[in-house]
Amino acid sequence: MTSTSPIEQSEPHVAPQADHGDPARTWLGRIADGRAWLFLAGLIICFEVWSRLSFGATFMLNPFNLQSIAIFAVAPLLLATGQTFVIISGGIDLSLGFIMGLAAVVAAHATNLAGVAMPLPLAMMLGILAAVIVAGVPGVINGLLISRLRVPPFIGTLGMFGVARGVAYLLAGGTTVPVQNSWFALLGNGRFYGVPYLVIIAAVFVVVMHYILSQTRFGQHNYAIGANVQAARRAGIDIRGHTLRLYVLSAMCAGLGGALYAARFAAGAAQAGEPLLLDSVAAVVIGGASLFGGSGTIFGTVAGALVIAVIQYGLVFVNVEPFWQFIAVGFVIIISVLIDQAQRRFSGARQDE
Repeated sequence: MTSTSPIEQSEPHVAPQADHGDPARTWLGRIADGRAWLFLAGLIICFEVWSRLSFGATFMLNPFNLQSIAIFAVAPLLLATGQTFVIISGGIDLSLGFIMGLAAVVAAHATNLAGVAMPLPLAMMLGILAAVIVAGVPGVINGLLISRLRVPPFIGTLGMFGVARGVAYLLAGGTTVPVQNSWFALLGNGRFYGVPYLVIIAAVFVVVMHYILSQTRFGQHNYAIGANVQAARRAGIDIRGHTLRLYVLSAMCAGLGGALYAARFAAGAAQAGEPLLLDSVAAVVIGGASLFGGSGTIFGTVAGALVIAVIQYGLVFVNVEPFWQFIAVGFVIIISVLIDQAQRRFSGARQDE
């Protein structure tokens, strides 16, 4: 008898497989998996036609619009990247918004303090590093609460939401913290051959996180835990250790988002990520991840973040009241969840009533 690794033993439980003997189901499954890109294509066509009919101008062929949409997507995408790992595992992280705000304030303070005694580029790097490390602290606490004390992720991260919020406002003194570092401002607003530095950093980060999720043991364990935690435990996966590392990773993604926010606006603000928390969850859901766990991809989340950015920027561009953004995003989320439910039924996956 040949031996199998824990991952190989757990593979039947990782994700429901489509019925490859039925071409119709296979075709529908592929459409469902790529729904975020279909939403994105439909929105682009809609706004392009709307713009040409109303203003006689192009929407997507305008370089300024493309740059603006990409920049709009950076912050929610960084939060959503960490959120993707958490949701695939069957959890959720509601603390990311104010962990991002805490990181933005820390980045501003650390950069200013370091700039007194060292060159500005080094002070900038130290500020970013401090933001990411400090953001990891609430991530450790979240991981310990959920993995060791068995606190439900919704409750544990909601409590950390309040703690991070209070600490961020205390460190900021209830106001924004300006950054006195020209290199930091250049990082947030400069361009390389017309491409914003923020977009380049986000693109590299997304590729790295995609590799971690799709090509490493950590990523495969994440899928296994989300699909069937009992099977993953029997396969020998360290559930507690993985959960701890998972929430630290999620918090550090928010930490990077906070540092880049401080760079973009040359200031740290405790409320920096408050409006982005729901966008991060929405991007993951629109991108094809299931709230039941066990499925999702980083590139799907990228598409989800772009869908939200196109809606937000596009409605402003065509001169529609911004309040319609919430309705449009909510509508897309509902459709995504309904598609996910239908896909689970077609694939024969179990559903919790």
